[in-house]
Amino acid sequence: MADAAVSATIQVALQTVVSLAADHVNLAREFPKELKKLDKSAAMIRGFLAGADEDKHSPVVQNWLKQLEEEVFKADNVLDELTYENLRRKVKYQNQLTKKKVFFCFSFFNKIGFRLGLAYKHQVEEAFATIAAGATTSRQTDSTIVRRDVLGRDEDESEIVKKLLIETESVISVIPITGMGGLGKTTLAKAVYNKSQIHKHFDKKIWVCVAEKVDRIEEVFKMILESLIGEKVDGDRREVIVQKIQDELKEKRYFFVLDDLWNDEEVLLNDFFSTLAGLNAKKGSWCLVTTRLQEVATILSRHPQINFIRHELGKLCDNDCWSIMKKWANVGEELPKELEDMREQVLRRCDGLPLAAKLIGGLLSKKRKEEWLSILEESFLNGDPGGIEQILKVSFDHLSPAPVKKCFAYCSIFDQDTELEQDLLVQFWMAEGFLQPDSQNERMTEKIGYEYLRILLQTSLLEEVKEERRTWYKMHDLVHDFAKSILNRNSSNQERYLAVYSSERMVENMNEKKSASLRTLFLEGGMADDMISKFKYLHVLKLFGTDAKKLPNSVGKLLHLHLLDISGSRIRTLPESLCKLYCLQTLRIGMLVDGRQEEGRGIQELGTLQDLKGSLEIRNLELVNGKDDAELANLSEKPNLHRLVFEWGDRDEESDNCDEVVLEGLQPHPNLKELQILKFMGDQFPQWFMNLTSLVELRVKDCTRCRKLPALGQLSSLQHLYLTGLENIRSIGLSFYSTSAEEDSGSGGSSTISRQTFFPALKILSLESMKILEEWKDAPEMRSTAGEVHVMDVFPVLEKLYIWGCPQLTTIPTPSRFPSLDVLEIEKNCHVLLAEKVLSNIANLSSLDLRNDLWDRGGQRIKFLKLVRRPESSLRIDGCHSLPTDMLERLCLFPSLDVLEIKKNCHVLLAEKVLSNITTLSSLELSGVHYCKILRELPEDLYQFRGLEDLMIRGCPRIDSFGYPNPKNSFGQKSLLKSLEQFAVSWCDALTRLPAEMFESCTSLRELKLSNCRSLVSFPLDLRRTPSLESFILQGCPVRNAAQ
Repeated sequence: MADAAVSATIQVALQTVVSLAADHVNLAREFPKELKKLDKSAAMIRGFLAGADEDKHSPVVQNWLKQLEEEVFKADNVLDELTYENLRRKVKYQNQLTKKKVFFCFSFFNKIGFRLGLAYKHQVEEAFATIAAGATTSRQTDSTIVRRDVLGRDEDESEIVKKLLIETESVISVIPITGMGGLGKTTLAKAVYNKSQIHKHFDKKIWVCVAEKVDRIEEVFKMILESLIGEKVDGDRREVIVQKIQDELKEKRYFFVLDDLWNDEEVLLNDFFSTLAGLNAKKGSWCLVTTRLQEVATILSRHPQINFIRHELGKLCDNDCWSIMKKWANVGEELPKELEDMREQVLRRCDGLPLAAKLIGGLLSKKRKEEWLSILEESFLNGDPGGIEQILKVSFDHLSPAPVKKCFAYCSIFDQDTELEQDLLVQFWMAEGFLQPDSQNERMTEKIGYEYLRILLQTSLLEEVKEERRTWYKMHDLVHDFAKSILNRNSSNQERYLAVYSSERMVENMNEKKSASLRTLFLEGGMADDMISKFKYLHVLKLFGTDAKKLPNSVGKLLHLHLLDISGSRIRTLPESLCKLYCLQTLRIGMLVDGRQEEGRGIQELGTLQDLKGSLEIRNLELVNGKDDAELANLSEKPNLHRLVFEWGDRDEESDNCDEVVLEGLQPHPNLKELQILKFMGDQFPQWFMNLTSLVELRVKDCTRCRKLPALGQLSSLQHLYLTGLENIRSIGLSFYSTSAEEDSGSGGSSTISRQTFFPALKILSLESMKILEEWKDAPEMRSTAGEVHVMDVFPVLEKLYIWGCPQLTTIPTPSRFPSLDVLEIEKNCHVLLAEKVLSNIANLSSLDLRNDLWDRGGQRIKFLKLVRRPESSLRIDGCHSLPTDMLERLCLFPSLDVLEIKKNCHVLLAEKVLSNITTLSSLELSGVHYCKILRELPEDLYQFRGLEDLMIRGCPRIDSFGYPNPKNSFGQKSLLKSLEQFAVSWCDALTRLPAEMFESCTSLRELKLSNCRSLVSFPLDLRRTPSLESFILQGCPVRNAAQ
């Protein structure tokens, strides 16, 4: 498999050598003969590579490929030297050409010509004499089904069959089944194809497996005809073939499976399905397409002549994978203990892939039980050409263009389960030279990388994982093993990409030859100054986990370095020699780095860095003299910056400053997505805020002199807004919604004003530590010519509202303005009237936090509380010891409550009142009830929660008993706490014992923790009677007898 990567390596390097050589020295004009010779050499090698792909496993070809790879890498190193020299001279001589440069170019061509010439001399004829006899083999499928293969797909099968039996008005409808290799797309298609309902419903059934990318659509039509007539078809005239298909399907409703489709060219697919739609006029025919390419489904969804229904196939659950593995392991109903002990390891290895479960089971079935553990510890990909490796090989072989194969293989140098950020991954690829601009140089290099990433996602060789505010990429473990096998020990790639986790180990295993050939090095723990200079041709250097504070000065000798990543280290000082790295494209740093020994640099130095991308933080802005100096940073011309932080230093609030004009001059590009403004001392914000149409998150903090917020309501992309420490704002006025709001509000003009939406995308809004804020005005009312009042839509998708430390705030927008509000937190000395107004009118919360005794300020109390009875809702009550009795009743309106937390000095009756009215809890936490002098035992109502999974009781010093109910009560002893999985008790000083009866029904208990219960002397649980228990911690408890 390594030779596939070698071939790709050579193609990438050749592209780099030819394109960059011409680009840097203008060879077409100055050296036409040499350039023509170089192009000829490259073209000849590309031709050889095309033939080599037919016979990658020939020893002769493999040896030749490896030698060719070595020479091309050396040629690439020479090109790097030329690039470095050109850049150095541009810096030194300000782009003035000299004769010395011409001599250098002649030397360059001599080296390049020698490298490429050596590679294809006498060995070429010998190497490719064997290719003609070789032949490719591709994966083929048929419609035969083995029912034991179809496990865990009942719902998918039923759903697809149901759709296929629907009477439609379309002549042809299409269901693409998409997903990564090994999920069972073909198996599912077979199951559907062989259903009796399908056989009865359709007049004809057709099964065609494409299995590889076809250049001409006639090949697919020929396969369809062969499936229909059951014999081989000669000739390739499309008109004749299509006519014969039409004769076979005349007036018939047919079901057509197109398995393992790899073509994603829109023109070809549209041509094929347009012809298919014209075969006959009979309505109700269906085509089921299986493919790993998401793009195929996207193209088909746009076809105007077909009815389209997508079916995305997901991974199997653990139980289904386990069932498949057991069937193929032939273990029967009684599961051997050896296999049960390895369940977690097996399922982690399968990760939802039925094919993986099948292969593991099949492998174990051939071995003795004693061998199972060692087998699972090894990679079962080796020596299994018909299994997952073959499936992944098909995906790999179809990757195009060639550099995508290099990008894929490169991902294997990261550890399994590594979370890879998009920009970081693309920067690594760019540094290694895998991303070369197209001939017209129309696209940025990064955009080419994003396209390659899309291809890998589309073929499911990489997985996208999305979290709330972050997207990252990873490889399935089996895919990672496959990618690693491409860079095996027989390939020189192993010596070019290295991850080492100690400098001592690197010294032991690194000789002079290896260090000179290394291109990527990940090193944990740092390295000596004299060691770095040995890696002469290093392109990527990542240092992490080192305590060193300064980067070695010898880094300046790494003239070929394209990427330096010290973001995971404690390095804070960069040497002057870093400035000599003219080829450096990416410098990733973590915390604040001192570039030089003197204090700071001028903001104007940012002006010429037009290609800055990612995140930029500018601090000590109080040193910038005015708007003109700020404009020299030229931030408005940096479209690739997605995050900016502007921070001023600590100053006296009364001191004079020019903060407003400085911020005006720092206007960012409209592409900006995140902005933070810290310690700004201006009275108001600049107008350019309204131009940030791509802004997703805005944080404004500690701007203590600011009197007025910017107009943010019409920023269409803004999702997260955090306003903190704005201590001089008394009112959030109408201008907060738009600049024209105040002048439009309540006006009775003659012009008609269309309806508007303010904050159309905002999901999170936080107001914190705004000490004199008294009012937050509602959106304005705007009148039409007829005098009709139009109330604007405000916060239509706001999900989370946090109001912290705003003690004077009593007026806020009408709660009906928050139709999507899901989470509300009011705390830190907020005014009781605020809580009352909000809580009295919001009826759709799933999460409510009430803290710091809102009910005991000025004798005022909340009188109403309306909360919808939503599933998976949560209630957190913190520090409300003066909660009135009538309020307790209102807090019990949660029959569907899922999570309950009662903390810090809450009312003694609170737990009892709430618990007696809730039956659906899955998580309960009682903590810090220091003043509950009456609450000495937990109420019996606690044990009615049959779905309770997590129970935490801590810091409750008065509780001495758990009040376990009489077994004869209505609950029935066997049902008590049967779902409990995690149970923790801590800092309950009065607790002396735990009732033995309590644990008899805890059949699901996995984690038990008892800590710092200083009176607990008796613990009755017999651990042998709790087989589900995985973790037991007993700490700081004077237990004397654990058997009583």
